[in-house]
Order: sequence, then C-alpha cells, then structure tokens
Amino acid sequence: MSRRCGQNGTLIKQTGWWRVRFRLDQPGVDARKHRSVKVAPVSMGLTKPELERRAKEIVQNAGANSEERFNRVVLGEVTFREQAKTYLQRAVSRKRNPLRDTVSIEGAMNKWVYPEIGNVPLGLVDNLTVKPLIERMSASLSPRTVNKYVEYIKQVVKSLKAPNGEPVHKRTWDAETMDLPVVEYSEQKRPSLKAYTISGLIAESKGQEQALYVLLAATGMRISEALGLEVRHIINDGRTIKVEQQVEKNRPRIVKYLKTSASKRGN
Repeated sequence: MSRRCGQNGTLIKQTGWWRVRFRLDQPGVDARKHRSVKVAPVSMGLTKPELERRAKEIVQNAGANSEERFNRVVLGEVTFREQAKTYLQRAVSRKRNPLRDTVSIEGAMNKWVYPEIGNVPLGLVDNLTVKPLIERMSASLSPRTVNKYVEYIKQVVKSLKAPNGEPVHKRTWDAETMDLPVVEYSEQKRPSLKAYTISGLIAESKGQEQALYVLLAATGMRISEALGLEVRHIINDGRTIKVEQQVEKNRPRIVKYLKTSASKRGN
C-alpha cells in the first residue's frame, strides 16, 4: 500500500482543458489503470497553485490514495469467518511453527466467535467490534479462556497480508477499550492430587495399572507421555527415561512430538 500513497496527479493541457492524470486501483488485480479527469477549462486562466489544488482534490476524491479502497478493490473484502478458515488451513500446512491441531480453535470459533462476528467484514473487526463478544464470553468463561479466544481473533485479523507481506489491517488492540478481563495467575486452577490420594490409588491397584501410577507420580510425566513410552526410551541401565513422544489426544496413535518443545527431556 505504501507505493500507492501520496499521488497528486500530473497536470496536462489537452483540447482546451486542464486535465489531471493519475493511477487508480482496479478490482481483483494488483496493477492500476491510468485515469485522466478534467480539472478546468484553459480559458478560465487559473493559476498553477489553484490548478494543483483542484487536481489534488480530484485524485483524493477518486480514492487513488485510499488504503480502504486498496483493501476493498484489490484484496477483496472478506468476512472474519472466511479469513479464519483460510488462516487455519494455512496454519497446519506452513513450515514455520505449524499448528498440530486446530480442533480446540475451531470449537471456540464455532461456539462463540462466528455467531457474533463471523459475518463481519474483516476490516471492521476492531476493539469496539470485539467488546460485545467479550462481554458475552465473560458471563460463562474464565478470564484466561476469554483472553485466549481474543488472541485467536487477533491472529486471524493479522493473517490477511498485502503482497509485500505486511498485515492489511493493522490494529492497536487495547485491553481497556475491549474491557478484557484480567487474568489473575495466582487464582488459576492448577489441578493436583494430594499425596494420600496417590497412595490410595497405588494401594488399590495391581499389576501394570499400579506400575503406571507409580511412574506418573515419580516422574511427573503426563499420561499421554507415559503411554507413548517404548523400550528404547529406557536408557542408562534403567535409571533414565527419555520423553520424546506421546499418544495423540483424540486417536490411539503415537506422534513424534510433545505438548511443548520444553517437554522433551530425560527423567
């Protein structure tokens, strides 16, 4: 868009008229079309500054320097729902930091976001557009979840890029304007079992189930990580367990990644 800004046009004299020539964006293409518009009859004897002022007004009114026109005419005005689906499709196939699973994001979009702003043009999604959605979500969801879903919205808006790779809709998101709930990390729920509960589970179980409970309690492994262990992960004469894979959440198969990159370790 930067190369489309600041056009004043070029004044030319043609068949008794002063005309201004400039370039204007056309639907669906990156190239612009040359336009020539009458400014004033030569017989009026207008001064050069007056002609330049009128020419500049014509160029501005035509939208030749308009970012809004560029977004609407050249890039096309997509809805939030359309861009969200495009974003998720690209997010799982990209080489840089791909998303492994979009099920939770799609669930949030379908239940909360799409009904509220799904059909809103992406260019109109901003602090004030999102605020009513935040109010509705805050009545049922935790502050942490609300913040997470708003982050999804920000990523979708940012994902529409101009040909030079810059975001088309540059936003300054403001938590105060959106009235985004504050996440009190000290009050976050961190589910954990007491020692007597663990001891009870171990005492009441037998065989492989008992061994699994002991392993989880002793190493701090997630259940998905423990279920993904193979013999080759027991090293150092049985004193070390390599954690480098897990069982996928929604289907019974082993995948070669963990919840986070920091999860790869040796216990």
